[in-house]
Amino acid sequence: MPDTVAAWLEVLHDRYPPSHAASWDNVGLQVGDPGWPVARLLVTLDVTAAVLDEAAEVPDTMVVAHHPLLFRPLARLTPDSASGRLALQAATHRIAVAAAHTNLDVTADGAGTNDPVVAVLGLSEVRPLTTELTEGRRLKLVTFVPSEAVGPVLDAVSAAGAGRIGDYERCSFRVEGTGTFRPLPGTDPYSGSGIGQDAEERELRLEVELPRGRVGAVTAALLAAHPYDEVAYDLMPLVDGAERGFGRVGRLPAPTPLATVAERLREGLPAPHLRFAGDPDREVDRVAVVGGAGDSLIDAAQASGADVYVTGDLRHHVTLDAVALGLALIDAGHHATEVAAMPAFRERLEAAGRAVGLDSPVVASTTPTVPWR
Repeated sequence: MPDTVAAWLEVLHDRYPPSHAASWDNVGLQVGDPGWPVARLLVTLDVTAAVLDEAAEVPDTMVVAHHPLLFRPLARLTPDSASGRLALQAATHRIAVAAAHTNLDVTADGAGTNDPVVAVLGLSEVRPLTTELTEGRRLKLVTFVPSEAVGPVLDAVSAAGAGRIGDYERCSFRVEGTGTFRPLPGTDPYSGSGIGQDAEERELRLEVELPRGRVGAVTAALLAAHPYDEVAYDLMPLVDGAERGFGRVGRLPAPTPLATVAERLREGLPAPHLRFAGDPDREVDRVAVVGGAGDSLIDAAQASGADVYVTGDLRHHVTLDAVALGLALIDAGHHATEVAAMPAFRERLEAAGRAVGLDSPVVASTTPTVPWR
């Protein structure tokens, strides 16, 4: 059976959950049908006309990009806008396009857009520059079951994919309580004195965890196994407590002149258009990093105690203000800081696909997308 867009999307979303993306972002499938077959994955930083031409050379290619093709809502799908024109080009050639944007930025798997700068500079004591709690890929199911039915209900939901934590299965929590009800005409109560009569039932509150992707199967199994004609249950998203956030902050192996740090990045990323602001001879120790465009996090960089902030797309007045406040800046370029992360991104996708039996080649685009000369 051929690989499909849906199968590769599941791999992408499992590795880089959309719930980890910023609220303003647009990630996941942007063009294409989940049922389309996939013969090749083409990994790229940007979706351009030339990248789509490259994709069209092999039928059934799926493009996985860092930057979303459709970032803002389109009023119409016509060639009047760049994104509309590119989306039409992709659809015409049956090229599926998906994106992992800020959910890739915050990843801690070594493929994030901050990791190349961290590696080139050899930073230690690295932590996210900003942190936030996000909804994870798991839910908690809570239901209320008479004690004699707990075993069959747990059997059913476990078989459907709930109750698995790490290498343990049939994991649950139970606490006893009292449920009250008054059955109305047309109901078929499990217990009680009759229609219209107040009743009580000793019940167990049963809690199990489950992956988001198994919600349908687990709730269907619950309803089929539960003895009540009306089943009360709740599904609650679980917060992912991992230390995840945008950017990184860490320490250099030793205090180093700003100009030397800039040169290491110019050569190591590489970042041929790199520029820096601050005293070239000033020794810096603590480094804040945001791959891509980092204007919006410059306050976080200052608050972190960083001596220098490495990012891209810094504006003139923002730069002047930061330097006046004692923060040196290295603008290595939006493209240079992020394109260096694409090889690791490709490797992680390939390994994740192989782990679940997908065998489409996962290749890096050879089309340059840097617009500046």
